[in-house]
Amino acid sequence: MLGLYRTMVRIRAFENAAEIASQGGVSAYGKSAEGNAKVRGPLHLSTGQEAVPAGVCAHLRAADYLTSTHRGHGHTLAKGADLERMMCELFGKATGFNGGKGGSMHIADFSVGMLGANGVVAAGLPIAIGAAHAQKLQKRDAITACFFGDGAINRGPFLEALNWAQVYGLPVLFVCEDNRWSATTASAPMIAGEGASARAASFGIRSLQVDGNDIAAVHDAAALLVGEVRSGAGPRLLHALTYRVKGHVSVDPAAYRDPAELQAALKTDPIARARQQYLLLPGANAQELETIEREAEQEVAAAVAAANAAPWPQAQAAFEDVQTTGAGQWR
Repeated sequence: MLGLYRTMVRIRAFENAAEIASQGGVSAYGKSAEGNAKVRGPLHLSTGQEAVPAGVCAHLRAADYLTSTHRGHGHTLAKGADLERMMCELFGKATGFNGGKGGSMHIADFSVGMLGANGVVAAGLPIAIGAAHAQKLQKRDAITACFFGDGAINRGPFLEALNWAQVYGLPVLFVCEDNRWSATTASAPMIAGEGASARAASFGIRSLQVDGNDIAAVHDAAALLVGEVRSGAGPRLLHALTYRVKGHVSVDPAAYRDPAELQAALKTDPIARARQQYLLLPGANAQELETIEREAEQEVAAAVAAANAAPWPQAQAAFEDVQTTGAGQWR
């Protein structure tokens, strides 16, 4: 429980700092971009969803792959990526994962199997299928975890991915972070039927629905499904019901949302619930939780300082990592 708690508070501390650094970084929702913002462009937060990546990634190995969404900081940290390098990437610095050119929505760290966040809704699904198919063809002892939101299940790649994974018996765990909102629109009125788990069942894919704000429940359900995927049983789906407490991006006040709904959701905060669960255990010590929280804050503060001091990319870097089909030539 302490390890899971540490993962969640590190994610929360990272995103809180990134949120502050992003204010004034984009012109949206009636606000204008300012020159002093450290994080430029849209920053999508997963505040309130920390139990899902923490509970799932606790069962992933270094050789396992992971694909993410535009809201991918938590997935990346839970998979083991370096926190400081990710902060540098958000700040657009040369020492970031992608040399400062990817930013928040394109975080990737192949060294820990994190194949990338993605700014296109549902785009991580076919990438995960390709990765899982490669693992099967090459007979690797590894699986792929694919995170996506409830908004993605209404897009074609979701059904295509489920079909392909089931037809070929791929080692992939689909993880639907059902946070109730698709950008600025409530998801429920747009989703026919019972949602992600029901659609998986229609393809013959076993799924479990779980309280995504209960770290113990997520951890146990993920353990069961990951074990089945590793055994060669084919794809599985975890449908985690959670809630996104922030707006679509960090500068979005979410005025379209009923304040009472938000207040109700805050009462189920996954970190607060994990704290309560831990304190009920024999021998629990509140000071251990406080130490973990303090260490997370210190680690993030050091990462912000490092990102501020890190160098900007050289101009030549704009011409690197660019795909060419061979027909053209840079001059």
